[in-house]
Amino acid sequence: MFEKFRFSRKQIEKYYKSAGRDLRIAAEADVPEVRFRFCYDALLKLAMAVCAENGLRVKSRRGHYVELIRKLAFFLKDSEIEILADEMRSKRNWDLYGDGIIISQKEAKEYLDWTKKVFLKAEAFIHRKQSRLKFH
Repeated sequence: MFEKFRFSRKQIEKYYKSAGRDLRIAAEADVPEVRFRFCYDALLKLAMAVCAENGLRVKSRRGHYVELIRKLAFFLKDSEIEILADEMRSKRNWDLYGDGIIISQKEAKEYLDWTKKVFLKAEAFIHRKQSRLKFH
């Protein structure tokens, strides 16, 4: 599902900025479904940035979204990420392929608050990783 790849700093920053842009859209959205969907997309892009920081590029195959989230949880040492992101994926899929779902304002805010916490962990992780690379 993943292959080793040497990303440039610029490429990693692009992934991270794209994830941040989606998080900002989620934070500014008034529609709960929009907030929810952009939180989920931001998590996936954040996972790509963290994987890139670790020299891994995901191959687009069936289930690669699940594997991205697993790697994000692994690198950030937080099993809750895998559980909650999988819940989000399931809801997104139900909305996309099923009868649709309704995300409440409260639920959307909870997902947004949690996603922001994951971003803070990822930022700290990337910063630590870069420091180790620069000084060791």
